Amino acid sequence: MRTAGILAAAGADAAWPGGGWALWAAGAWAVFLAAHLVLNGRWWFWLLPSLLPPPVFAAVPVLLLVAAGATGDLTAAVVAGAALLLGARQSGLVPGALVRGARRPPPDGVVRVVSWNTQHWCQSTDPEPFYAFLRGLDADVYLLQEYHHDEFDGTYRLIDDERRLRETFPGHRAVIARGLITLSRLPVAATVETAARRTLRVDLEMPGDGRILATFNVHIPVQLRLISPLRADFYRAVRTRAADRAREYRGLLGDVAGCPHPALIAGDFNTTAAIGDARRIARLGADAVAVAGKLCPTTWQARPGLRWWRLDWVLTTQGARVHHYRFRDPLGLSDHSVQEVSVSLTEPDHPADTDPRIRHHDEGTHHALPLPGKDRPAGQ
Repeated sequence: MRTAGILAAAGADAAWPGGGWALWAAGAWAVFLAAHLVLNGRWWFWLLPSLLPPPVFAAVPVLLLVAAGATGDLTAAVVAGAALLLGARQSGLVPGALVRGARRPPPDGVVRVVSWNTQHWCQSTDPEPFYAFLRGLDADVYLLQEYHHDEFDGTYRLIDDERRLRETFPGHRAVIARGLITLSRLPVAATVETAARRTLRVDLEMPGDGRILATFNVHIPVQLRLISPLRADFYRAVRTRAADRAREYRGLLGDVAGCPHPALIAGDFNTTAAIGDARRIARLGADAVAVAGKLCPTTWQARPGLRWWRLDWVLTTQGARVHHYRFRDPLGLSDHSVQEVSVSLTEPDHPADTDPRIRHHDEGTHHALPLPGKDRPAGQ
């Protein structure tokens, strides 16, 4: 907050009457950035400004630096440079992806995991190419979100496509709950109840020695409803969902902290690097995105050609390691890219006492733990 205050003061002092346009623009951006750093994640309303595409936090100050250079305005250049440095973490850029060392061959026991928000489970697409695409991913483990249909009124309708799932994936076991699906070729050791109500934890036995990898299939509620911002309901929904998101993250942080096994946490977090909840994500585990080798990784598009946001994450806790990570084009079947990773365990797992929340796997939609439709925000 002290840094933000200094930046705001610098921006306000810089844009004095009579200053050039570059100086005024740099000062205005510095004031906005200071407000963002102070209010982001602390005031529910700031969920809306934080929806800016994260690369904007790098692109704007770079353009201002160019403008300052073109006009010879040294003060504007200083303000823009400070804004670039202080806003770098909000940009979602991953410089480390460009300086990776030589790849080492993965060890034995690596499994391929796919995480994907299916955009309401082929509600608006033909099921044939949808299932063909899923099958073609050929993953050992699938963590799939939005196994439901949207009612477009702030609620969803649970579906039952289990028969087709079993026909399409005869070698996988299915755990279905809360509009989430975990499909696994690996033996399912247990499903575990979670405090996070939009998370599905399934513990899997890894190949070879049968050590346990805990998978957390995550879907954090979206920030807003797609209704007119001129309506009071729009802002009531943002405030309500900010509280929902905070509860989900608190629950998930507790669930991961209490997990005795190495964990893979993946899914649609509806959170970018520019949203305050990114601080909560950083406490969950190590972000695997540098392995993808992309300076500006993105996974979601507002419309075709506008893939400027990364809402989907893959995290690991101690004892689990991601060796390969890439984003795959969903071929028009969803507005989210597919996250594909290979993961292994790096050290022996230490068995813990039996957790009273663990219940052994029992397949079937009727054994799921769905949220009532009215409890689930639209577009989750």
